[in-house]
Amino acid sequence: MNRLKGIVTALVVAIIFAVTAWASDKTFQETDIEYSADEQMETEDMAMQAKVYHAPGKERREQDMSGMQQIMIMRRDKSVVWMLMPDQKMYMEMKMGQGKEDTADLKDYTIEYSVVGEEVINGINTTKNKVIVTDKKGNKFGGFMWVSKEGIMVKMDTVSKVEGSKMRVKMERKNIKIENQNPKLFEIPSGYNKMSMPGMGGGFNMQDMMKGME
Repeated sequence: MNRLKGIVTALVVAIIFAVTAWASDKTFQETDIEYSADEQMETEDMAMQAKVYHAPGKERREQDMSGMQQIMIMRRDKSVVWMLMPDQKMYMEMKMGQGKEDTADLKDYTIEYSVVGEEVINGINTTKNKVIVTDKKGNKFGGFMWVSKEGIMVKMDTVSKVEGSKMRVKMERKNIKIENQNPKLFEIPSGYNKMSMPGMGGGFNMQDMMKGME
């Protein structure tokens, strides 16, 4: 169970960190394009395949975790992440931070960015970018991101260094289809019950998630 929680935590943190880096710099803006894609993500310890659905401020990820189907819905417009467990008809809610607190956090990061060149990835013309994000404690998240002209991240190869521990995350998307997505994909289905965590009132924030990695 701890391993499963660790994998989920690493995945969520990597995604949110990447989105934060794009949104916090005027050069990087979230794409207003709606699309779906097949995604392969790898670390040194595991490999994971997912189906991704994206709309402005929203993203849905369907994946198999140790034989158990799991769905993650990111709602940046609501500052929450929902983890759905279809087999149990249950979900957990994770807070991404709210209002002024988010703005203050973004100011704590130093972002270095440069364009490396143009590359074709899986038949898509992309721009290869080098990005390094550093916080006040010296923790870093950086590497290369390949982005299409529509603003879709097609490939990512990054390394995070937090308190002396390193983790490499590689991601690649294929079968990208640009088309409108059903709004219901980004909502909690009817009949699902909220899973309460002891002492957390049914939800927890990113700091609580990081503690689960210890």
